Amino acid sequence: MSVRPCLPWPDRRLRVAADPVDEITDEIRGIWDDMIDTMEAMPGVGLAAPQIGVMLRLAVVDGSTERGRAVRLANPEILHASVELREHEEASPNLPGVSAKLKRPRAVTVRFLNDRGMVDRRDFVGIEATCVQHQIDHLDGRMYFDRLSKVKRDMLLRKARKMG
Repeated sequence: MSVRPCLPWPDRRLRVAADPVDEITDEIRGIWDDMIDTMEAMPGVGLAAPQIGVMLRLAVVDGSTERGRAVRLANPEILHASVELREHEEASPNLPGVSAKLKRPRAVTVRFLNDRGMVDRRDFVGIEATCVQHQIDHLDGRMYFDRLSKVKRDMLLRKARKMG
């Protein structure tokens, strides 16, 4: 288990949809373990495999206050999203130093392969719902700032360039 470096924006891999996972192997479990170590080191509440250059549909989410409760997801897919929205300040270790307020569904039901290779279904609410949606965006080759208006996105990227 180790902390892996996050790809710096604008690495092109951050714009590519990740490949589906066929089965849960020890190699996949090892990637998840590294992702959790990396997420904890940030510290963050979630991480998608493409953020560390692994082009597989893998994500981890841990919005618990006590930590150590990461949910490991392979091929996550949103089955249902609440109509009610929740605003949250989102950021990414791939573009450090900037963030933006986004509104996303407050709750989502997600189907995924769990760490035992079984199809699982789980409801995520609040910070974990925001986080799982953010990670699925990464798996689809999208960044959180893609959800901003062009003006706000350009301002955010300009600010990030000045900091870098």
